[in-house]
Amino acid sequence: MPEVLVADDDPHIRQLLVFALEKAGMVVREAADGEAALAEVARARPDLIVLDINMPRMDGLEVCRRLRAQGDLPILFLSSRDDEIDRVLGIELGGDDYVVKPFSPREVVARVQAILRRGRAMSADQGAVSGRGRLAIDEAAWLARWDGVDAPLTVTEFGILKILAGAPARVYSRDAIIDRLHGPGFAITDRTIDSHVRNLRGKFAALGGHDVIETRPGVGYRLGPCQGGAA
Repeated sequence: MPEVLVADDDPHIRQLLVFALEKAGMVVREAADGEAALAEVARARPDLIVLDINMPRMDGLEVCRRLRAQGDLPILFLSSRDDEIDRVLGIELGGDDYVVKPFSPREVVARVQAILRRGRAMSADQGAVSGRGRLAIDEAAWLARWDGVDAPLTVTEFGILKILAGAPARVYSRDAIIDRLHGPGFAITDRTIDSHVRNLRGKFAALGGHDVIETRPGVGYRLGPCQGGAA
């Protein structure tokens, strides 16, 4: 049974999510603020954290920064409708997805299940190491490497890279990427995909890989030559 940590300072929201997630077959723990969330993760790492952006003592963005410094724990953000800047920043910090308040508990459950499903599929994939140029993708180990150095990717970032690498000559629209990540009809904005791609580029650029993803203006993205030159 997957274990999920729900971090939100509103006890009513926590109660709703605990009920919905447990009904979907998950083990759920709670945290009422950012510091408590970090303490819970340190005590026992969950499979995913549902993380509110606006919390006392430490907000969700700072929690995300600290978690990303430690590893790739999947993160689903909760944000207010008027916090678009925070939502985009949350994705750029390494969040896998977000849900806007007020939300349907079913939507949160669906997004949690989608993230966990991608993680399980990637972990269970027994395909050989693939790649292009100086990029290597080990699907069985759920790792991407540049010149043998691991790139610390989130579940969603790895999923996007895997999609692009699966057909290197193809240009994928943002909608096509969303459909392959979540299934048709899943509500995510183009800007969210752009933020994930920007994260991917930044992580590989830090390793010397400046040409991992190409942009085709007005169309979408495709895998670059992965030789280390400018994208």
